[in-house]
Amino acid sequence: MGSALKELQHIAKNHQVRKKYTIQLGENELVLKELDLLNEGANVYKLIGPVLVKQDLAEANANVRKRIEYISAELKRFDGTLQDLEEKQNSKRDAVLKLQQRIQSLQAGKAKA
Repeated sequence: MGSALKELQHIAKNHQVRKKYTIQLGENELVLKELDLLNEGANVYKLIGPVLVKQDLAEANANVRKRIEYISAELKRFDGTLQDLEEKQNSKRDAVLKLQQRIQSLQAGKAKA
């Protein structure tokens, strides 16, 4: 019973992390669209701690694309992990249902006897 609870908690945690990555992906895609709208000589600044540091537009573009690539790969990985965990959960649920049906049929058999 304890391992089933841990699995459910693991699934919930993975869903939370996946949601966080999905939000980050959306934000980064929005930043990429904004960067694409800028002219070649536009000033781009990156927030590093409490300081805004000037950054080359091409470098900023490349960094955002790398981030999007990384986040997309992480989302794929989480999707695979979640699918495996949910399949395990479904198989355990089926096993529990079969046990419950068997117990009910045994109890019904005893009640008739």
